[in-house]
Amino acid sequence: MAKDKALPRHKGVYILPNLFTTASLFLGFLGMIWSIEGKFEYTALCILGSCLFDGLDGKVARLTNTTSEFGVQFDSLADLVAFGATPGLMMYQWHLSEFGTLGLMASFLLLTCGALRLARFNVQAAVTSKKFFIGLPIPAQASTLASLVIFAPHLPESWAADVLPTASLVLVYVLSFLMVSTMRYASFKEYGFIKAHPFSSMVTVILLFVMVASRPKMLGFVFFMAYIISGPLYTLFILSPRSSKLQRDSQKGPQAS
Repeated sequence: MAKDKALPRHKGVYILPNLFTTASLFLGFLGMIWSIEGKFEYTALCILGSCLFDGLDGKVARLTNTTSEFGVQFDSLADLVAFGATPGLMMYQWHLSEFGTLGLMASFLLLTCGALRLARFNVQAAVTSKKFFIGLPIPAQASTLASLVIFAPHLPESWAADVLPTASLVLVYVLSFLMVSTMRYASFKEYGFIKAHPFSSMVTVILLFVMVASRPKMLGFVFFMAYIISGPLYTLFILSPRSSKLQRDSQKGPQAS
């Protein structure tokens, strides 16, 4: 019996993932233009839109079997613009310019740490576990700042005038550090739990969607902040004690023998 021949792949399929990456890059560029014009909520929406296209380009490349080294590098360059330069400029124009040189360096540090995070990810992608990211992913950092801008108009006026500028400065420095740290963040790329508990997972996702959809401007920021905090909590209180226990067990082994 003759083996079925694979259907010929249309050449246009190979450009499809790069079109999504280009869309992400365009939104990042458009966000910078709107940030200069003072339209910060539009900039924030551009960043969130870039996150959507950034997630789609990898999915499409894997589904169509069109992954390539060129696509990987193009995606990283687009991410640096959309999630490094755009949020850095947005935060400087929004509040950080009030702090002079300190605010300028905070925006630059955000961009620099984002570039370092992407470079480290590209180098270590083939040798590290896909279950966790090492350091805060740059899209999560950008989405956190974008959700803060969208949520800010709902804060009390006294907070917006007195607390928000300083909180924004501190948050930018913290996010910059977390991107280049060794904190472990869930990648959500392994679906073992979902396959083992499909109904419970479906109910959980529906509940989360309903919660965020009911108050998207507030709960969106809360959701991203919870993800930010999850990295240090997991690394310091779960991973470190486990590593210490394994090290003690390995030291006891040779003595027992």
